[in-house]
Amino acid sequence: QAQLVESGGGAVQAGGSLRLSCAASGHTFSNYAMGWFRQSPGKEREFVATIRWNTGNTYYADSVKGRFTISRDNAKNTVYLQMNSLKPEDTAVYYCAAATSYSPFYYTRERQYFYWGQGTQVTVSS
Repeated sequence: QAQLVESGGGAVQAGGSLRLSCAASGHTFSNYAMGWFRQSPGKEREFVATIRWNTGNTYYADSVKGRFTISRDNAKNTVYLQMNSLKPEDTAVYYCAAATSYSPFYYTRERQYFYWGQGTQVTVSS
């Protein structure tokens, strides 16, 4: 059983930056990829970014490409989401997730992930 704990959320003005962290514990050796999703009030949860644990290959949603960077520290079993040039529309609860099965495709769908964190709030004011 793996556990994911997010941190780093908060309130920031538009144009600012935040870095989210997701620390994984438990059966981390079986994780193939990690991902970040977000959910705004009244909206469905949406994909933000993903990284393959062994190769470091990354993939981003178009809405964050060029502004957000996902990275991982294998030694610490931690994944990061560096968010720059934040916009009010980035306001959401951000969740990290762990995929425990192999896929040849990008891990962009919720159903590809098995473990989820509790979420961390990011609020961007204009």
